[in-house]
Amino acid sequence: MSVTKLSERTAPAPGATLPAPGGRWRTPQGAGRRAAPARRGRPYASPWWALLFIGPTAAGLAVFYLWPTVRTFLLSFTKSGPFGGSNFVGLENYARLAQDPDLGGALLNTAIYTVIALIGIPIAVIVATLLNTRGLAGRGVYRLLYFLPVVTMPAAIALVWRMLYNGDYGILNETLRAVGIPGTSWLTNPATALYAVALVGIWAGLGTNIVIFLAGLQGIPDTVLEAADLDGAGPVRKFLSITVPLLSPSIFFVSVISVIGSLQVFDLVYLMIGRTNPALPDTRTIVYLFYQAGFVDNDRGYAAAIAFLLLVIILGLTVVQFRLQKKWVHYE
Repeated sequence: MSVTKLSERTAPAPGATLPAPGGRWRTPQGAGRRAAPARRGRPYASPWWALLFIGPTAAGLAVFYLWPTVRTFLLSFTKSGPFGGSNFVGLENYARLAQDPDLGGALLNTAIYTVIALIGIPIAVIVATLLNTRGLAGRGVYRLLYFLPVVTMPAAIALVWRMLYNGDYGILNETLRAVGIPGTSWLTNPATALYAVALVGIWAGLGTNIVIFLAGLQGIPDTVLEAADLDGAGPVRKFLSITVPLLSPSIFFVSVISVIGSLQVFDLVYLMIGRTNPALPDTRTIVYLFYQAGFVDNDRGYAAAIAFLLLVIILGLTVVQFRLQKKWVHYE
């Protein structure tokens, strides 16, 4: 090592004090350091810019979601007058709701419809897996056909299926008679009306679920499936052990929105069953009770109590689903 390099290494820094015997040079804090350059002010660094961008969305949520929820809750403690206006009645609407003989049947019908609607999830997973097969001829046509009911008006869907279910001239009964099976009046028979409506709900929502599952399937790495092929796994084994676990986040999302949508079902029941149908008590849902109280009987306070009860039920079931998803949903 040269003398010049040695002197550079042992020379004290500017402003250093003499060391103690056997010690090192002491350098004051900050001595020998370069002054930090002044930071330039960044445009758009103010939090007011964030408020500017999220403000419209927050205002829309407050106006169209938060305020109606608060307003409905306050309205549930009132009773509407015959000529408009309302009077505060406290918990009278909730006490009446607890004693309503139609509430139990409506909750049971809604629960049955929701359970049947969840059957559409595994059907959508299987169909999406088949549509995701490489080399499938006409894959785009199949996707279009499955998605058509999603963009069709619910009223049109209900009217078409009402004709298909007709007990006198419906195609379904004509097909059953051709093979020697007696048909029935599907929408007026209390034993079959709710199941017939639920099947239409599954068919109408199948396209949305398939699109969501197709997006999830395309996110599964090909290397994982290729490794399973090298290990000798068959199609069923790969579907149950690889596809379904890796698709579990999408399945969880679809299950949440399916439960929420099924608990709010109204249009299919209203259009396919009708107010004079003898099967109405066996198909009437909790939203139908809300419609009956608020728009037929003009009892807005009682209707608001029904709506808030439905909100509590949806919130509770959603919380339960989020708690249970930790046991079966795999995010890695």
